[in-house]
Amino acid sequence: MSTRIVVDPVTRIEGHLRIEADVENGKIKDAYSSGTMVRLLEEILKGRDPLDAWAFVGRVCGVCTSVHSLTSVRCVEDALDIVIPPNAEMVRNIMFCAQYMHDHVVHFYHLHAMDWVDVVNALKADPKKTSELAQSISNWPKSSPGYFSDLQKRITKFVESGQLGIFSNGYWGHPAYKLPAEVNLIGLAHYLEALEWQKEIVKIHAIFGGKNPHPNFLVGGMACSITTDDVSGLNAERLAYVGQLLQQGKEFIEQVYIPDLMAIASFYKDWGAIGGGLGNYMVYGDLPWNGYRDATSYKFPSGVILDKDISKVYDVDLRKDDEIQEFIDHSWYEYNGNSTGGLHPWKGESKIKYTGPKPPFENLDTTQKYSYLKTPRWKGHAVEVGPLARVLVGYARGREEFKTVVDKALTDLNIPVTALFSTLGRTAARGLESILVSQWGMDFYHQLLENIKNGDTRMADSTKRSNSKWPAKALGVGHSEAPRGALAHWINIEDNKIANYQLVVPTTWNASPRDAKGQVSAYEAALRDTPVADLKQPLEIIRTVHSFDPCLACAVHLYDEEGKHINRISVVGD
Repeated sequence: MSTRIVVDPVTRIEGHLRIEADVENGKIKDAYSSGTMVRLLEEILKGRDPLDAWAFVGRVCGVCTSVHSLTSVRCVEDALDIVIPPNAEMVRNIMFCAQYMHDHVVHFYHLHAMDWVDVVNALKADPKKTSELAQSISNWPKSSPGYFSDLQKRITKFVESGQLGIFSNGYWGHPAYKLPAEVNLIGLAHYLEALEWQKEIVKIHAIFGGKNPHPNFLVGGMACSITTDDVSGLNAERLAYVGQLLQQGKEFIEQVYIPDLMAIASFYKDWGAIGGGLGNYMVYGDLPWNGYRDATSYKFPSGVILDKDISKVYDVDLRKDDEIQEFIDHSWYEYNGNSTGGLHPWKGESKIKYTGPKPPFENLDTTQKYSYLKTPRWKGHAVEVGPLARVLVGYARGREEFKTVVDKALTDLNIPVTALFSTLGRTAARGLESILVSQWGMDFYHQLLENIKNGDTRMADSTKRSNSKWPAKALGVGHSEAPRGALAHWINIEDNKIANYQLVVPTTWNASPRDAKGQVSAYEAALRDTPVADLKQPLEIIRTVHSFDPCLACAVHLYDEEGKHINRISVVGD
């Protein structure tokens, strides 16, 4: 007989996620993923100026903010047939790479690493042995015995005081932790270093986009201008600083993130057989070298892999009515006149109809509707999106850059390629693509400089920004590869206003509820057969869910069913 356990909320993610799991004989027999919040940005956008959409959707999340804005301007540019200048494309790509570097490092150290690293056990480490180990895997300068000893003393004071601060409420001492004390201390040290590092790399967004989070974008290009000496624009000094920040980010990834990732992974090889899930993977593609419309130039190639068969990659078309559809059989929505069929996003609807239990309640009725996430499908298939999908599709497409980093990792860990289809593989893939993206960021940077040297200073095409030149009706779709996976926005423009706007985000693909056929999505599939050592401390569930880097803030777009504000906060000062 199985026991139902509930994790609500799942912490160290953006937004609110509830996981219910049936555990039998020490393993998860079945699992249910429920998004428990809703915001309906799609409804907020109706009737607004398409040129302003990027500023609204950028507020979906404070972590993946810029990629939503990027996807939005691409969406509107597609609808209005706007081609941006090469400089703007390169700037967007550089900002994209900076976000990847920031997002992946922050995820690994601050959202996911504590699922593998036991903070309290780090206090038992020998600082001298820790230093020797750290120096054996990397030439990072902060690896002296004194450095680790001082850190250990600081954390000891926290523990002895009973106030762990940012490390509170962990499952410290859980039997699923396997790292030696010295590796735990290295992970803890670099957790703190990453806190300092992450605030530097985002300065690239401030330079190009004016601020972070929520940097500025522009339909038709970018709002920043290239100058020679004027401090109000992108002069030589600021461009040089961007190059410096990119190089520093690349060094942190190569000398800190990747050595830590590989060291930790070497103690958890058994997780190369846990959390595989669907075996279906999808990528839209991104990082154009020769313009967004030239999909063949994308650094991240597009495609779909089914049933773990990397010998065959299927093409993806975001415009075809029968390829991408959203279903609501187990979602708290309703479709006008279509209760069971799926809708392509251009025909999408976002009308809430909550039918779940009234709180407080113990369990959801998972035979009925149980989530605010819709259920997207590609040609009827549930698919996983994200770093693992991108690495697998790049590998399957025969891209040499992907094959190099993947084969090296498999060799270093002495594991087969099948180990990629797992929680361990998903976590490793995020690091492997960080290596690639940090190099691509430098490549785009040098391309930008070369273009400027050749006399091209254009940063925007404003010829179609006047709505007098727009068609009466227009459809557009913009896509990107957000750090968490395939992201696309679809827009319907009528009479110069947004008639419909739909976001299908990575976490909607991964965390959605079942469809009418009973097909589970990525989270629910990956949790099946996961071992759980302690029902009261389900660390193993958290490991697998965190390996996807959930962003429920993105997936469930606060209004009530009548369009009224749930809550409005005012601050009254002097």
